[in-house]
Amino acid sequence: MKALASLITLTLLTVAAYSQNTINNYKYVLMPERFDFSKMDNQYGLNTTAKSLLEQKGFTVVWVNGELPPAVASNKCNALRAEMTQHNTIFTTGLTLLLKDCQGNVVFKSKEGKSREKEFETAYAEALRNSFASLNETPYKYDSSAVQQTAIPLVATQQVPAQQTPAAQTGTTPAATTTPPVTPAAETKITGTLYAQPLPNGYQLIDTTPKKVLTLLKTSVDDYYIADASNGIVFKKNNEWFFEYYKDGKLVSQKLEIKF
Repeated sequence: MKALASLITLTLLTVAAYSQNTINNYKYVLMPERFDFSKMDNQYGLNTTAKSLLEQKGFTVVWVNGELPPAVASNKCNALRAEMTQHNTIFTTGLTLLLKDCQGNVVFKSKEGKSREKEFETAYAEALRNSFASLNETPYKYDSSAVQQTAIPLVATQQVPAQQTPAAQTGTTPAATTTPPVTPAAETKITGTLYAQPLPNGYQLIDTTPKKVLTLLKTSVDDYYIADASNGIVFKKNNEWFFEYYKDGKLVSQKLEIKF
C-alpha cells in the first residue's frame, strides 16, 4: 500500500456571529425562570407566557435549569436564549424580546411592546404580548441543515499520514534506516478555558490565542471522547471534564474547563 502524504489544511475561518443572524437556524430556545428586571421567578407569569408564545411560533422551548435535549446539552450553541428588557415611563410599561446566540449576539430583537394599564400584572402581560407581535410577523421555519458555530477562528488541523507498508510485500529489500531514539513526551499541562468547536466526528478544543489544544473524537458513549494524538481520553464525571493519559507507565489526570 502506498504511503499517504501528509495533508495540512491551512484554512483559517473566522466564523462571525452575524453569520447566524436568522432564527431559522435554531430549533431550541432556552428560557430563564426569571428575567433580569424581575424580583422573583416567573413574576406576573411572564416566563411561562413567553415560553408558550415561542412554542406557538414553532420553537422547542426548554428551561435553562431544566433537563436539556441532547443536542443542547452537548452544545449550547444549538439554542437561542430568550431575554426580556423593560423600559418603563410614568404612563407606560414597555418590554422588548431578545433572542441571543451562545456568544451573546442578538439574533432577533422585537419592537417594544407597550401598555398603558395601571395594574402591574395586566400591564406586563399586555406589554409582553405586544412585544411578540413583530416576532409573529417574522417568517420562521427551522433549517436543520444549518450548523451552529462559535465566533472563534478555526485553527489549522493536520491529518497524520498512514504508516508505510513494508517494502517486502513488493518483492524488494528495504534500505537500512536509522531510527532516531524516541524521547518521552513531556507532561502537558492544560490551563484556562477551552472552547469546543464542532467537527464532523467530534470537537476541537482551542484556547483564547486561539490555538488548537486537543481534538476530541466521538465514541459510542455519551460524554466520552478519544483525545486524538495524545493516546488519552476526555470524559465527564460529576459534571466536570477530565483528561487522562499514561506517561512513563503512570496515569496522569487533569481537570479541564470546557465551554461547549
